[in-house]
Amino acid sequence: MLSAAEAHSLTDAARAGIGRSRQMALACALMVASGFAGLAYQIVWTQQSTSWLGHESAAVLAVVGALFGGLALGALTLGSRIDRSSQPARWYAGCEIVIGVWSLTLLALLEPASSALLALIGPQPSVAWHWFVAFSGTALLLLPATVAMGATLPAMERVFSTTTSRNISISALYAANTAGAVVGVLAAAFWLVPQLGLARSALVCALLNFGCAAAALRLRTNARAHDPGRMLPLDAASTRTSDTPNSQSLARIEHATGSSRLLLLLAATGLLGIGYEVLVVRALSQIAENTVYTFALLLAVYLIGTAIGAAIHGRWLAGKAMPTNFRNTLIQILAASCLLGTALLAGADDVKDWVISALGSNMTSALVAESAIAALAFLLPTILMGALFSHLSTSARDAGISFGQAIGINTLGAAVASLLFGVLLLPLLGLKLALLSISAGYLLLAARSAWLKPAQWALVAASAACMIWAPSLQNIKIPEGGRLISYFEGVMASVSVIEDDSGVATLHINNRQQEGSSATLLADARQALLPVLLHPAPKHALFLGLGTGLTASSATLRPDLQVDVVELVPEVITASKQFESSYSAAADLSRLHTMSADARRFIRTSEQAYDVIVADNFHPARSGSASLYTVEHFESVRERLAPGGVFCQWLPLHQLDLDTLRSIVRSYLNVFPQGVALLATYSLDTPTIGLISRKDGEHFNLEQIRAQLTSTKNMESFGITDELALLGNFIAGPRSLAKFAGSAPLNTDDRPVVAYRAPNITYSPTSTPRERLLGLLGDVAISPQELLDEQDVNWNMRLAAYWQARTRFIAAGRNVRTTSDVREMLAQVGEPLLAILHISPDFRPAYDPLLRMATALIPLDPEGARSLLMELQKIQPFRPDTAAALAAIDSAALHAR
Repeated sequence: MLSAAEAHSLTDAARAGIGRSRQMALACALMVASGFAGLAYQIVWTQQSTSWLGHESAAVLAVVGALFGGLALGALTLGSRIDRSSQPARWYAGCEIVIGVWSLTLLALLEPASSALLALIGPQPSVAWHWFVAFSGTALLLLPATVAMGATLPAMERVFSTTTSRNISISALYAANTAGAVVGVLAAAFWLVPQLGLARSALVCALLNFGCAAAALRLRTNARAHDPGRMLPLDAASTRTSDTPNSQSLARIEHATGSSRLLLLLAATGLLGIGYEVLVVRALSQIAENTVYTFALLLAVYLIGTAIGAAIHGRWLAGKAMPTNFRNTLIQILAASCLLGTALLAGADDVKDWVISALGSNMTSALVAESAIAALAFLLPTILMGALFSHLSTSARDAGISFGQAIGINTLGAAVASLLFGVLLLPLLGLKLALLSISAGYLLLAARSAWLKPAQWALVAASAACMIWAPSLQNIKIPEGGRLISYFEGVMASVSVIEDDSGVATLHINNRQQEGSSATLLADARQALLPVLLHPAPKHALFLGLGTGLTASSATLRPDLQVDVVELVPEVITASKQFESSYSAAADLSRLHTMSADARRFIRTSEQAYDVIVADNFHPARSGSASLYTVEHFESVRERLAPGGVFCQWLPLHQLDLDTLRSIVRSYLNVFPQGVALLATYSLDTPTIGLISRKDGEHFNLEQIRAQLTSTKNMESFGITDELALLGNFIAGPRSLAKFAGSAPLNTDDRPVVAYRAPNITYSPTSTPRERLLGLLGDVAISPQELLDEQDVNWNMRLAAYWQARTRFIAAGRNVRTTSDVREMLAQVGEPLLAILHISPDFRPAYDPLLRMATALIPLDPEGARSLLMELQKIQPFRPDTAAALAAIDSAALHAR
């Protein structure tokens, strides 16, 4: 029987236990909310940083480095103060308030700060200066918030550091914080930013910070003021008064040695863990679609694994006596898992295709497939990383090292990772060797005793074997009979040039053909020539995006025109040399100046005024490209135009759905309200739409266009035979475009709707390019009065008829089947093309194919050829080539007689 006093004591103990459980549950809830806000901030800050860093890849590396650097600084500088404090919960609340306040302050500071940093970088910085300002500038801009973030987890751990739950508090809190981060990443990418925009998303996170601060003040502080002996190992603390001086000195030496090794392990594992993340994200960007959703999913899987590892450690490993070789075993298994993850990357493309095939082709299955390949490379290594960090942090605390110092050292190593692996080692070693260096790095962390065991050497042998025999991670697809001409691994992207069995070379960025080929001179050249010919007297032109160089080089066909080209990826500039033999023979490359720079940054910082600016048709769903379609970017372009200057923004309708196009059109018209639209070619499979306007909004002058055509070389070879052929490409006037755009949301730096809408059709095409083109042509219209500044009734009627014929011509092409039999082809297109010519006899895209078919038909069916030629001659009586073909038939008939 228990006495009353004993029963009362047990009841108090039970109540205390329940109280501690509730306290721990509240603390974990706060960690979830704090983690949610922290990673949502990372998504927001990354996209905000693109406004001055330019490309999203640079922003990701810079924000990751700044985030971990600030976390390390906060944990190391504030951790010791928190450890000495009797009110760690108040420290936690204060840090959450600082995070929220600074995130709101950033909303006001971002524009002037980014402008200052842009000016500091300059339009064409050296590589070293660019990355120095990118990393240091981002770190300083985010510093107050990231330093405060670094102190939140140590403060919460301190609350429970002297309770009976001390053995599991690190793992539990770290797991909860990381789980919240997973939810934050996914919520920011799939809901917050798309629905609310960046500023409002930051506001939501700030409110969450303030809520965490208020709730934290309800936590009872269980930790006492700092006791110098509290953090010593239990055996050292219990014997420090009884040991002899010599034994005390030896114990201190052994303790210092063990502590130093733990700190080294924490720093190195932080470095290697984030290095692995940076490199795997780069590898998977060549397999996945590389959209904003891709990055969020990859980061979420990485965090999920880390949270699971920490939770496993807290649930089953914390507080238990581990074997002496446990740490070595854990490090060895982690090295092996990274080695396995690297090897599995070679088959990730097949896994993605299998998942999509099994689930069906839609956006959900595509996202599941991207998650699957992320899990393939990330899940097992990150589970082990989470467990190892929890083990090292707990061991460090038991060795007298504060948790703030432990996590600070770990994140300090992580802060260096993006620069070391993403900027330095990746281009130096290549993706495969850089990833294998991660596994080798973990093996080097094993204690000396591990090198006496066969398992360690087996892993070393496996690493060496992978280095020699493992498949390459280049992820390039060479067609049968083709060959790889060149391959470059750069900081921003992997660039390759591949030639097929017919000798056609294509340029690939991150395993995608999106930059043209040696066989696309006609289409690429027209994207330069159409806007250049619309300027009355261009002297200086700027092209945003180089690709193969076929477009920009074609602009030099205009005499005396100086052409500048800005290309983000330096390796593309090198690869473009492979295509110079495909340039127009009349191009003057001495007037072509190529610069390696970010397009947005160059536009905002350059002082050069341009008569013509032509922006490439960047894939809007790819990482960072959507920022080149924002209102703010268009405003910067307008400032860079000389008086009367022409700006043309090309858009890849084969990679765009109409709703996303509406947002881009509305954003363009917001800056250029007199903008009109034209087609680069009449292609149904790769339709490219141009939005074009003069800076002053004035109409084009017909006489000036005629003069331009007369003075520019080789225009007929590009289908620009006269002013009708040039102006006939226009499809929509400003009123029609405004009606088409309707109330579609503007694409702005704060509300990047294109980045979140464009991936839909990339993941799950719901229509074909030709269907979108025909749908667009049915929704828009243009009149000569909206295009030209002088009006001639007869000319206007000819131009309107040409436009009508053009639309009929494009629509007729959807039912044409390719064949080499001229009679079969003529049976398909003969009547439709003749009907089009009756609408507009000037429409040579219908006349010229019929003439070629009639000429080819002469040996097979002279009478049929004669009949067609006579019909063509009625439509255009003065075409000498038609008369020559008829004369050839008469000559052949006379010779036969």
